[in-house]
Amino acid sequence: MSVEYSSITCRTALSPSKLPGLKYSLNPYVGCEHGCIYCYSRSIFRDRELALRWGRFVRAKQNIPELLSREIKRKPKGVIGLSTITDPYQPLEAKLGLTRRCLEVLSRHEFPVSIQTKSDLVLRDADLVKPGRFDVGVTITTMDEDLARKIEPKSPSPDARAQVVEEFASRGVETWVFLGPIIPEINDDAPSIERVIEVARRSGSKLMYDKLNLRAWVLESIAPFLEEERPGLVDRLPSLLTAGSDYWRRISSLVEGLCAERAVRCEPAFPSWACEVPSKRQATPSKR
Repeated sequence: MSVEYSSITCRTALSPSKLPGLKYSLNPYVGCEHGCIYCYSRSIFRDRELALRWGRFVRAKQNIPELLSREIKRKPKGVIGLSTITDPYQPLEAKLGLTRRCLEVLSRHEFPVSIQTKSDLVLRDADLVKPGRFDVGVTITTMDEDLARKIEPKSPSPDARAQVVEEFASRGVETWVFLGPIIPEINDDAPSIERVIEVARRSGSKLMYDKLNLRAWVLESIAPFLEEERPGLVDRLPSLLTAGSDYWRRISSLVEGLCAERAVRCEPAFPSWACEVPSKRQATPSKR
């Protein structure tokens, strides 16, 4: 599947963020080459055709480092999320270096920065990611390579992502693993979840977890895969994924319990969706 690349000029670099723990979002790219079939970032578009082309186009915000240099001087301090609607380490980033140039700007100012990625390309910028003011999180939906290729076709391997948190943790940088989305009957069994938790345990990372988000066009995108893997599941998904559902209560308890057994810090990515579940650990504030 070919990917269309283009450059655009943006009008702002730092946007207000509504995600827990973040004040700003910084997205050097629009679109994402990873092509994850479950990604709800496609819902930002009002055009169905464009939304369903998610994964087949990447637009680089060519002027974003210069805009960031000006904006950061007048913005109140707060945590900057890099990125929130796409991966800041697109394969194209290896050539363009937009994310790195933004990090160079951020490293000269006292804003805390939270990086989330699926790419080991972030290791290239380890010289700019300093302990104390930066944290690095990787999304690991599954450690099963075959499953990952089906649902995250162009993303770096789960093992490569695990190496990211291990390397940054060894450098004293705060790290976290994002287990999500948890998809009913696909990656929600205990052995699958345990393998991701083990990455967090081994690296001393916090684990954050989240369910599949059925925003606009997500179900349409993921339906062909689900019908092949679990016929009939598509029709049951909306009720299973309702906030406070018995299903999500059970899965939350499973994740929290497995983390407690392994002394892994754990919390839901979106506390407002979470259920009250038994836990042997004290909750820690969320950055995301």
